[in-house]
Amino acid sequence: MAGQQPGASRFLRTTGQHAVIEPDPFTDGGFVLSIGGAEQSHVNLADPADIFYEYLRRIGHVVDLAAPWGEPITALHLGAGALTLARYIQATRPGSVQYAVELERELLDFVLAQLPLPEGTELHPVIGDARDALAGLPADLRFDVVILDIFSGPEAPEHIACTGFYQEAAARLTPRGVLIVNVGDEPGLTLVRSQIAAMRRTMADVSAFAEAGMFTGRYPGNIILTGTQGPWPEVWTAALTARGPHPARLLAGVDLDALAG
Repeated sequence: MAGQQPGASRFLRTTGQHAVIEPDPFTDGGFVLSIGGAEQSHVNLADPADIFYEYLRRIGHVVDLAAPWGEPITALHLGAGALTLARYIQATRPGSVQYAVELERELLDFVLAQLPLPEGTELHPVIGDARDALAGLPADLRFDVVILDIFSGPEAPEHIACTGFYQEAAARLTPRGVLIVNVGDEPGLTLVRSQIAAMRRTMADVSAFAEAGMFTGRYPGNIILTGTQGPWPEVWTAALTARGPHPARLLAGVDLDALAG
């Protein structure tokens, strides 16, 4: 496909690391984005609705429930990566309007050049800090889903991992909108607990969705937090648990209290 260069590399000035995009030898049409030698994203150009990473598939399943199946939505991605979820939304909800915020200008340019978006995608790239960019969007712009995917460990940016930021993000939601936060954390889940507390101060209800073993607090990994503007829909618990990836578990309401502490 035009624009693809196996093993293409780009230096990222903000972090001083190199981003590399290479073909996935196990997936036809698949590519892997690595930053500083660590795998960061996976995309399937042949089938953008196919999501390889489990935590991103869980986010995709939440997005599936945010509006009737196939209906276009407005989406804000805070943390762009290889735009895996933006591709998924375009594939499953053609006509959606999406914004993607990325701190690394070189990374977003690199990804868009090497891994073209599906035809017809309406994506507005924004370069900058997630909180600053959120404040800089047009005042009347609202989103059905706001997805935050920048936490990769317990040392999260304090100005984003806080109640004030979630209040600003929630103010950007449509009446049906949901706030989805991927929290990558270490054993003990200190960051997860703090983000549940911060989101609960902002949203009417919050759920935590992950591989079942993550809730023991013994392993590093990802937990997906979803904030809703009304009571958590119980039918979503059954739907998300059934969709997996398995083994899957979702905690909401009093079930989440033990994890929240």
